[in-house]
Amino acid sequence: MSAGLAAFLDDYSAALRRHVAAPGQEGLSEGYDLGRRALVEGVSLLDLTEHHFRAVAEFAGAQADSRRAEVALEFLLQTMAALDIATRGYLDGTRRYEQQRSRAEDLAGRDAFRTALVESLQDGFFVADAQGTIVEVNSAFGVLTGYGADEVPFALPHPWVLPDREGYPQIGTEASRFVMPVRHRDGRERWLAVSASSLVRQENNERIFVGTVRDVTAEHDAQARDQAASRLATAVGAATSMVEVLAVGLDELRRTMGARTALVAVWPSRTGRPDVYSCGAPPSGSGPELTAATATPVRENVGAEVPLDDEVRALLDRARRQTARGLSAITSEDEGVEAVVAPLGETGDAALWVRFGAPRAVSAADWALYSLLVGHLSVALQRARNFDQARATSLTLQRAMLGPIELPPRFSVHYEPALPPLEIGGDWYDVVPLRDGTIGVVVGDCVGRGLSAAVVMGQLRTAARALLLRGAGPAQLLAELDTVAGRIPGAMCTTVCAAVLDPARGMVRYSNAGHMPPVLAPPGGPGRVLEGGRAVPLATFDTPRRPEATTALPPGATLVLFTDGLVEQRGYDIEEGFVKIADVLSETGAALPRDVADAVLSRLAPAAGYDDDVAMVVYRQPPEPLHVDIPAAAAELTGLRRSLYRWFATAAVPHDLAADLVAAANEACSNSVEHAYRDSEPGRVTLTATCEGDRVVLEITDTGRWVPTPTDPGFRGRGVEMMRVLTEDLEFTQDANGTRVRMWVTLPSITFPTANPLRGTGRRDHLDQLPAR
Repeated sequence: MSAGLAAFLDDYSAALRRHVAAPGQEGLSEGYDLGRRALVEGVSLLDLTEHHFRAVAEFAGAQADSRRAEVALEFLLQTMAALDIATRGYLDGTRRYEQQRSRAEDLAGRDAFRTALVESLQDGFFVADAQGTIVEVNSAFGVLTGYGADEVPFALPHPWVLPDREGYPQIGTEASRFVMPVRHRDGRERWLAVSASSLVRQENNERIFVGTVRDVTAEHDAQARDQAASRLATAVGAATSMVEVLAVGLDELRRTMGARTALVAVWPSRTGRPDVYSCGAPPSGSGPELTAATATPVRENVGAEVPLDDEVRALLDRARRQTARGLSAITSEDEGVEAVVAPLGETGDAALWVRFGAPRAVSAADWALYSLLVGHLSVALQRARNFDQARATSLTLQRAMLGPIELPPRFSVHYEPALPPLEIGGDWYDVVPLRDGTIGVVVGDCVGRGLSAAVVMGQLRTAARALLLRGAGPAQLLAELDTVAGRIPGAMCTTVCAAVLDPARGMVRYSNAGHMPPVLAPPGGPGRVLEGGRAVPLATFDTPRRPEATTALPPGATLVLFTDGLVEQRGYDIEEGFVKIADVLSETGAALPRDVADAVLSRLAPAAGYDDDVAMVVYRQPPEPLHVDIPAAAAELTGLRRSLYRWFATAAVPHDLAADLVAAANEACSNSVEHAYRDSEPGRVTLTATCEGDRVVLEITDTGRWVPTPTDPGFRGRGVEMMRVLTEDLEFTQDANGTRVRMWVTLPSITFPTANPLRGTGRRDHLDQLPAR
């Protein structure tokens, strides 16, 4: 036995005797302290228990009783309490250790399972920290982006981000679902669907992002194809002519395909040079790139220098002759696609050529998109051609029913349909020169629109023309037209205004069957509405007698007859329209009739366009004669020319003819200035301009004598010959009173084209009607 153990046992025996002799709390505390000492000194429980029973037997002896034994046992138990606590603590620690070891083994198994599960995912998996740095990815993520697990971490900006695609969140920076474009390591562009969640680590409260990525490139491309086809179809859907289709379709096609140039060549006659409609950079590639503001398809005129080299023209010529409708690729030396050609339409006279900025690889999805776009453009082009054919047919019909192709001088007409693009309606005008020098004018409006109204209009217009040619006045014409309208289905309530103009006398007779009253304005004066001669529309009530009114036509006055579509607008008082017309006529007294018509339409046109047909006739009464008396000085000729131009405009002389007459008159006055007073004091030059029916006559007189024209005038002296060429006829009179030059031209008929637009004039060249000199 060791000394320490012997000392402990002796102390234990002494404490036990004291406690047995005087049991109490103090003894128990001493026993507990001995237990703690035994734990520190490593006293065995067996040694302690054996010694306890020996000690009890020694000092109790034969006097031992149950009470002493119980007190001694209580002391022993108190001593062993500290040992018991230590033992149970050890066992608990051992159990916790076993539990932790088991848990660690379970976590290791779970990590292996998690790793296997993450790697088995077909979708890419990632873990990112709060700063957006990717710290963990699986192998599928590496396949999708080209950046695998052996290269983590990936800090911001991530290497797969496209710098030119702003507005997309980066992977691992947001907890949401979104689709973003990425650049694969091999250079391909892909679209990834990202699904990310935000989590917080329990051990350090750090926020992380965990999510998956999935390749949705095919779905995105399919959606892009559908959207591109929809945009193109929408863009060309409202176009009704080939030019309109190509104007919007080529630009949309070029932007969607990412091309540098897109053009369409159309062979109108199947041979010769094509018409070229282009968008983007010049087709030859030699010119600068066009900006977005100027990238508008333009049409190159036939015969002009078309910006196509021979190789491209040959490609387009071959493409338009292909029977199979498909795309053909033009490849470069490295097998990249430089351009795409394809036939358009079904008539074999048009082909498309699209050139990329640089050779590119074209996938099957790209070819599907290109084929879809070209198909939409081809269908739209064919539909536009059908519209063009129907339009030309309708315009020919409309022109045949509307009135004469050639109008007398000083007239202008306009027809604005409310049903584009066929432009057929029930409004009409007619201008009929009569044998006595007067001019019959009829403007009417049938009920309804479209082809049915046009059929009624054609019958009434023909009947009205026949009545005018037979000599019927305005009131008689409407009275007899009542009977005609009563026998035509759909002609009831047709409104008509009929007038007979007498330019020589300066008078107009008119009668109105429920129609818009004409507006008359003298030059520079206020316009007024002609309210006389009004009655009910045709075929409504039996009228015993149609009224008729007569009013004077002041020199230079402008008369306008029109249908109700010009002044009737929703939300506006019709009187406002009449006031606007009167104001325009007052402001345009010195303008040509066609310019007056343009000004009226511009002032009254609604923002959304006319919702009813508009027919309008503008007439200009010949003005008063112009008389100019100036000193025979060159400085005075400028003012004379200005006065002539103003008077010619008031007299409705076309601009090109007015320029010829001003040049001829200026030459005559220049001769008077230079030659008439060569050997005398300078005198005066007088110019008189008058309208004699359809002729404009100029007279230039002076009191001097001109130098006879030499046989060989050389470089000068050709003024007289120029005056002969610029006028229809030329007369010279010389006597003791001086020299008189008389020249004149016949105003040409106002010629209207049979195709759209209906408005616009073009004079017949008066030089073709001059007699030989």
